[in-house]
Amino acid sequence: MVDRVDKDTRSRIMAKVQGKNTKPELRLRQALFSLGFRFRLHAKHLPGTPDLTFPRYRVALFVNGCFWHWHGCKHSRLPASNLVYWENKIVKNQLRDRANYEKLLSMGWRVIVVWECSLEKEKINETIRRVEEKIKCKGVQNHDKLIFLL
Repeated sequence: MVDRVDKDTRSRIMAKVQGKNTKPELRLRQALFSLGFRFRLHAKHLPGTPDLTFPRYRVALFVNGCFWHWHGCKHSRLPASNLVYWENKIVKNQLRDRANYEKLLSMGWRVIVVWECSLEKEKINETIRRVEEKIKCKGVQNHDKLIFLL
């Protein structure tokens, strides 16, 4: 399959992809704030710059795009052109994510990863409920293996 747009147009489109304050992230932030959670945004001092941090609970939350971090759902579809580049890019993203999660865990933070597709209209209420439950999870031992994927 051939790309439907020329190389320059594709480059402009990809350059506009945001890394923070995305629609799924804003949806989650609004819902959690309305539930009374207070958080910090994009903590640069922590590995991976988590989208949200809850210092009170020592929770770092990432809202991952299904394509960029490769969830495997309907949003995870490789482009037909430049396949080798995209496969390498996604593998590097996954390796970097895993390393950042491990660093956070070793620092005593709990890690929650929320996938973009779980914040769609038909799934968001269940996702919010699960995130709230995981954030408030207290008395958890064994931080070294505690990564929640929602």
